[in-house]
Amino acid sequence: MLKIRFFRKGLKKKPFYSLVVINSKNPRNGKFIDKIGFFNPFSKLKKIDLNKFLYWKNIGAKPTNSVLKVINEFIKNNK
Repeated sequence: MLKIRFFRKGLKKKPFYSLVVINSKNPRNGKFIDKIGFFNPFSKLKKIDLNKFLYWKNIGAKPTNSVLKVINEFIKNNK
């Protein structure tokens, strides 16, 4: 099963996340299939490729709850 979830990067106590498509059995920072975008919670900087997100979602990848919150906020702010 495919999941769309965060891949943690950054320093200790200063996280930076990439949105990736990954097999659900792989660890959080394991090998991923495709990178969709990134999210920085401190600066509220987001860059997400919605075409890739919709493509993988239509194939059957399930986004996590936290990813859905970030995607919905991104769509709301970019209308």
